[in-house]
Amino acid sequence: MQILQTLQERSNNSCELCGSKDNLSQYTIPPSLNETVDNSLLVCQTCLNQINEDEDMDANHWRCLNDSMWSQYVAVQIMAWRMLQRLRAEGWPQDLLGMMYLDDEALALAKETGEDKDDSEKIIHRDSNGAILEAGDSVVLIKDLKVKGSSMVAKQGTAVRNIRLDHENAEYIEGKVDGQNIVIITKFVKKL
Repeated sequence: MQILQTLQERSNNSCELCGSKDNLSQYTIPPSLNETVDNSLLVCQTCLNQINEDEDMDANHWRCLNDSMWSQYVAVQIMAWRMLQRLRAEGWPQDLLGMMYLDDEALALAKETGEDKDDSEKIIHRDSNGAILEAGDSVVLIKDLKVKGSSMVAKQGTAVRNIRLDHENAEYIEGKVDGQNIVIITKFVKKL
C-alpha cells in the first residue's frame, strides 16, 4: 500500500502516462520480480487495458507520450518507450523515439519484453501445452525439478509467479521458487 501512496504523491494523483485522474492503479513494469517505487507507475484504466492488450490500441490516445517520455522517473520513461515501439508503424512515434534518451541500464530493461522487435524476430516462449508465455505470467511446475548447483528440489505443483523470459532462448524462463531465483525449462511448466 505504501508504494501506491508514494506513486499517488509523486504523480499528483494523475496517470503518469496520459494525465487522466480517473480509475488509477499501480502498474509494475514487467519483468520485475518485486514491486518497488522505482519499477512501478500510476496508470489509468484506459492505459492499462491497452498496455495489457485487453483493448485495441488507440494511437491518438498515446499522443500523450510526447510529454510523459520526458518524465524524471525511469519506470515512466521505459513504459513510454515500449508503447512508442508498439506504435512505431504509425509514423509519428518514430520521431519521438529518435528524440528519446534512456541510459544503458534502462534501455536494456525496456528491451526485455521485445517491443522493439518485429513479430517475426521475437522469440516465443511456450509452456508444455503450447500456450504462449509472457513476462509476468504465472506458471506451475508439472514435475519435480532438481535445481542445479544446489540441493533444492522444486516440487511438482509449485506455482511460480511473475516469470521473466530469456530473450536469447525460447526454452528458458526465470522465476522465484522458495525465495531463490532459478532458470526453468519451459517444457516442465504449465501456464496458470
